[in-house]
Amino acid sequence: MILVTGGAGFIGANFVLDWLAQSDEPVLNLDKLTYAGNLENLASLQGDPRHVFVRGDIADGELVTALLRQHRPRAILHFAAESHVDRSIHAPGQFVQTNVQGTYTLLEAARAHLATLDAGEREAFRFLHVSTDEVYGTLAPQDPPFSETTPYAPNSPYAASKAASDHLVRAWHHTYGLPTLTTNCSNNYGPFQFPEKLIPLMIANALAGKPLPVYGDGQQVRDWLYVGDHCAAIRRVLEAGRPGEVYNVGGSSEMANLDVVGSLCDILDRLVPAAGSRRKQISFVADRPGHDRRYAIDARKIERELGWRPAHSFAAGLEDTVRWYLAHQDWVSHVQSGAYLEWVERNYGKRGDAS
Repeated sequence: MILVTGGAGFIGANFVLDWLAQSDEPVLNLDKLTYAGNLENLASLQGDPRHVFVRGDIADGELVTALLRQHRPRAILHFAAESHVDRSIHAPGQFVQTNVQGTYTLLEAARAHLATLDAGEREAFRFLHVSTDEVYGTLAPQDPPFSETTPYAPNSPYAASKAASDHLVRAWHHTYGLPTLTTNCSNNYGPFQFPEKLIPLMIANALAGKPLPVYGDGQQVRDWLYVGDHCAAIRRVLEAGRPGEVYNVGGSSEMANLDVVGSLCDILDRLVPAAGSRRKQISFVADRPGHDRRYAIDARKIERELGWRPAHSFAAGLEDTVRWYLAHQDWVSHVQSGAYLEWVERNYGKRGDAS
């Protein structure tokens, strides 16, 4: 069995679904079910004995210790995190609690768990920490992409909390010998992404005839990674990664936010024709504080050492993503609760028009 934290969220749920589609090894899924954790993401696993779900907090040391004692997983895959930059600006304390304190609690529980295993089990055990490229800071247009040796320079409360968790993971390996693996990924997109992130938000607003709010001039560049490719990378790192190592995972698809939104409009115009181009719905709003200008990932290490590279081009992945959201409008309406709508209004409604 493997333990997955945050397995009802966007990336975690995709990983659990992919894992059980390819393996009969059971998954113990620990998720607090905060605003972005949604058991509806895992509806297809209802009644499947290979999926054991526990609602709980990764910062609850007693619970985590009890689960490790009962289920004795061979690996912990740590996805659970507060992850939205805008939310971290409004409420940074929760990010410190979950991303820093929660990771510390998991590491200590894993260290105690490792001591209970026999020699063969200890040799095979892994703690895989899923992190982000945002820990590296921002890049100028001509800067080389982030590599695994790029100095950390986080610029948002979210990025700082993830950087802190990365440092804890590194320290627990070097000080205590915990067999850790860390992955730093670029911007994920795909099915089940909570509709406050750029791509699903724009799809929902475009279909509803609402404005498409783009920060600043829309020229912030991100490297886009299809979530299925990310899941494949994590499986490969778990299988063959070297303990103590960091692996950057990117999609080799740098795009400016405005170009992403324009591409979405074009796909929707083709699949769901409207009276006019949805590009007319694009609305520029005041930029968020400290908005990083560019991220880019150098993923040559994971390709060279583990043979992984993304299978999806951005164009193909984006088309698949739009088609998924069009086919799952019930899922979208269910997650667009009153709390979600209040958040969108609070975050975007008061920014005003920046054009």
